[in-house]
Amino acid sequence: MMMAAVAVLALMATATGYAARWQMVGLLDLVDRFTPGPAGKRIATAVRYASDDPIQLVDVYAPQDAVPSDKRPVIIWFHGGGWHHGGRDVYGFAGHAFASQGFVTVVVGYRLGEAGKFPAFMQDAAAAVRWSHANIARYGGDPDRLVLAGHSAGAHMVELVALDQRWLGEMSQPGGAIKGVIGLAGPADFLPFTPGESPDRAMGHVRPIEQTQPIHFARADAPPLWLAHGDADTTVRIGNSERLAAAVIDAGGQAEVKRYAGIDHSGTVTPLSLFYRDTIPLLADSVAFARAVTD
Repeated sequence: MMMAAVAVLALMATATGYAARWQMVGLLDLVDRFTPGPAGKRIATAVRYASDDPIQLVDVYAPQDAVPSDKRPVIIWFHGGGWHHGGRDVYGFAGHAFASQGFVTVVVGYRLGEAGKFPAFMQDAAAAVRWSHANIARYGGDPDRLVLAGHSAGAHMVELVALDQRWLGEMSQPGGAIKGVIGLAGPADFLPFTPGESPDRAMGHVRPIEQTQPIHFARADAPPLWLAHGDADTTVRIGNSERLAAAVIDAGGQAEVKRYAGIDHSGTVTPLSLFYRDTIPLLADSVAFARAVTD
């Protein structure tokens, strides 16, 4: 089974399209079970954070030595998949990765496809963050030290939910619970949409369309942003992160872009898995930011 999974993972570099790419990413959980290295522990599965849809569930991960009385910093993770694919159940590797570094980690499932069209997926993002703030203490997390993190569509969601204050209000303002944002290969400034493509199907109906763009909400008092991007990413071009960071800095806020040479779109999430951990120091770099903003 291990050899078969590794053989399929080898195809990730040539996988095209969101569906194919995220089916490949989904194998990382399987491969990580056979790969030695540090891991967290899953302490809660399929916990409901809203009541509208059975996909609105979270899994919670913690360090191996964690106890409920801890008040550890928290990472809330949103998966990618073009707002149409993916799921919390195949991103355990991300939960284990951040938990192994000392963070209580919430891995979020959210509505996708037709059911998840804007604003639904953003409503889910806000609801999951609010649930975490209200409930994470029972799992050993500190509700006032939250870092939002995501890849691709998930990065778009965490950037937008933190920047557009209508979603979280005072939680995303100075002194609020959200201490920082980790955006991995996030689309932040990607108008106009191509008709029929994934962004258009998820958000093309919105008016004004600018409300779908994180860059539109750049502000001085936003939580600090750490934006990682591969310069070989042709799915979401690195200019998205560069322009968002520049806009936030120009507004008086804090933002940083970490460029990884030769790395494509999937290459800014696969290194969270043990199997690909040594590809680039993505986990160490993102955790360094998360620790800095939560200390």
